[in-house]
Amino acid sequence: MLDILTITFPIFAAIALGYGTTRAGVFAASDMRVLGKYVLNIALPALLFSAVGKRDLSEVLNIGYMSAFLAGGLATIAISYLVFAAQGIGPARRAIGAMGSSCPNSGYVGFPVMLLLFQDKAGVILALNFVIENFFLIPVCLVLLELSRKEDHHSIGKMLRGLFLSVLKRPMVIGLIAGFALMLSGLELPDAANRLLDMLAASSSALALFVIGGSLVGLPMKGNTGLATQITLGKLVLHPALVFGAAILLPMLGLPAVTGDMHTALILSAAMPMFGIYTVLAQEYGHEGLASIALLSATTAAFFTLSALLGWLT
Repeated sequence: MLDILTITFPIFAAIALGYGTTRAGVFAASDMRVLGKYVLNIALPALLFSAVGKRDLSEVLNIGYMSAFLAGGLATIAISYLVFAAQGIGPARRAIGAMGSSCPNSGYVGFPVMLLLFQDKAGVILALNFVIENFFLIPVCLVLLELSRKEDHHSIGKMLRGLFLSVLKRPMVIGLIAGFALMLSGLELPDAANRLLDMLAASSSALALFVIGGSLVGLPMKGNTGLATQITLGKLVLHPALVFGAAILLPMLGLPAVTGDMHTALILSAAMPMFGIYTVLAQEYGHEGLASIALLSATTAAFFTLSALLGWLT
């Protein structure tokens, strides 16, 4: 148990430090936005570029891992959406619930966990998760949200094109694509450039956790706590369970099996709390209170669920 706590305690202590110092007024909410922009636009793109650019294609293009993560994520969206629909919940809250249940925080929480567990593979794991989340899971949820609007919709094709183009403009995606380009070119960066990238990448882990904690301060906490609890359970229990099931079933269909450290990373990645901009996306539809309660409860409960899962997997 102590071995597990040496991994989970620093992660959640850094989150608690961000929350405590922001709550005490040492930092303001606006400071968290600035620090978050640095992590999102500089540190993590540098990390992805470096992690992908220095490796062979066979290391980065892990079909078994990506297939299981995608299948488990899509199954989580479908099941959670249907469960919420069966309860008579409206389409917008239904879509927000499905998003919260299926879109993990791989950058701000997942990467620091992987860095402590699998230091050499953490960047590749982040890249694999990032591709599936940003090109598949999040766009599917955004389409569901858009379809929940009562006014006339754009065509699905136009909506998907817009989402795809917006994804391509994100700094982390640009870093990922640039890393693939470097890898395929066979070129190597000068040592000075590699050291700069390593410095920027190294700054991402602790700062990302600190920002997550600070960002929890001041969230609106008025909403449906029962539904928020279901979303939390969907994220921390249903999602990793379905990804685990996908990792068992897909090799029976001829896809590569996920084994060893990558199997552990796969299940843990799905067990992370929902991504940080969850409340921002929900706010556009008037359900930021629901999303805030779910985000806070999932981030808090993840200390216990991740500790238990680590104990079981390792």
